[in-house]
Amino acid sequence: MGVLAPGQALPHQPLPRQSRSHQTGAGLSVPFAVAGTGLHLPPTVVTNQELTRTLDTSDAWITSRTGIRERRCLDPDLATSDMCVAAARPALEAAGVEPAGLDAVVVASYTGDQPLLSTALIVKDALGAHRALSLDVTQAACASGIQAVLIAAHLLQNPSIGTILVLAADCASRITDPADRTTRVFFGDAAAAVVLTRSRTPGAGLLSYDLGSQLSYDVQIPAGGSRRPASSATVTAKEHYLRMDGRAVWNTATTRLPESIRSAADRAGVPLDRVRHFFLHQANLNILNETLSALDVPRERAAVTIDRLGNTGSAGVFTALHTTVAEGALLPGDVYMLSGIGAGFQWGSLCLRHA
Repeated sequence: MGVLAPGQALPHQPLPRQSRSHQTGAGLSVPFAVAGTGLHLPPTVVTNQELTRTLDTSDAWITSRTGIRERRCLDPDLATSDMCVAAARPALEAAGVEPAGLDAVVVASYTGDQPLLSTALIVKDALGAHRALSLDVTQAACASGIQAVLIAAHLLQNPSIGTILVLAADCASRITDPADRTTRVFFGDAAAAVVLTRSRTPGAGLLSYDLGSQLSYDVQIPAGGSRRPASSATVTAKEHYLRMDGRAVWNTATTRLPESIRSAADRAGVPLDRVRHFFLHQANLNILNETLSALDVPRERAAVTIDRLGNTGSAGVFTALHTTVAEGALLPGDVYMLSGIGAGFQWGSLCLRHA
C-alpha cells in the first residue's frame, strides 16, 4: 500500500477500531528460526525520469513525496509465481533445505498469477516440493506477508511440520493504471523468500503479535470479483486497476503502525530500545520516517529498500529483512519487529527473537 504524503504531516485523528487481536508467544512452545532468505528483483529498472515522460510529475516531486528514485518492472511474459520461484531457490540453498523436504509453501500476494488456481500450488510444483501443503494469503494486500509468517509460526507448532517456505511477492505494475500518477509512481515488482525451520534455541521465534483491522474502501480494486464481475464496462472504466486515497492511507498508516508495534513489544515484554531491527512495510519513506519518529526509534535501526525498489507490496518487509540478513547484521538473540499495513485496512506487527 502506498500513499501520497502531504507536504506537512497531518495530525493524527482518532480512528475507530473495528477489530483487534493480539497474543504473547506463551502458547507457541516450539522455537523456530529464520534459516535462510532470498530475493528476486526483475532486471528492468524504471527511474523517476522515465515516468515523467508519460505522467504529469517530476523526479523532485516523486522523491520528496515518496523517497523513491527507481523501481523494478517484471517482463510481460512472466508472472508472480516466476518471481517466487526465483526468490525461493537462494533461500532454500541458504537454509540447506531441499524442496522435497518442505512441509508447506505459503505465498503472500495480492497479484497472484490468476484468480483461480492457487499461486502457491504453481510455485510448489515448479520447485518440486510435492508433499508440501500450499497456502495463499491474499486479501490483506501489503500486510499479507505479516499474516503469512504468523500462520507459518502456528503451523510449526504441529509435530508433523518442521520446515516452511514463506514467499511474499507482488507485481503491481500489472494492476496500476499507467496514466495514474497517484498509484503508478509508488509501486515496483519483487519477490522475497524466508525459510522457517524448527530450532533448538529456547525462546527463539515469535514472542508476540498484534493484528488490527478497520473496514475501508480507500484502497481497493473495485472490479473482477463476484460483486462487479469483469465486463466491457468495468474494463472501460479502468475498475480493474488499483485505486487509492493517499490522505486516508497516510492518516491510517502513521497512526496504526506505531500503535501496533508498541502493542506487540509490550506484550512481548521487550522495551522498544531493546528491539534491534525494525523491518517495516516499505510503502513510502515519509510513512517509515514518521513511524520511527513516533516510536522515538533511531533511523539506522530500520532497513530501507523503498528508495531503489519502490513499494513492493507484501514483499517490502522481507526485502528489508533479506538485506539485513545478507549483510550479516541479524545476530543470534536479536529481537526484531516485522510490521506492515495493507488495504482493508489491515495491519499487524510480529515481535521475534532470532535463533
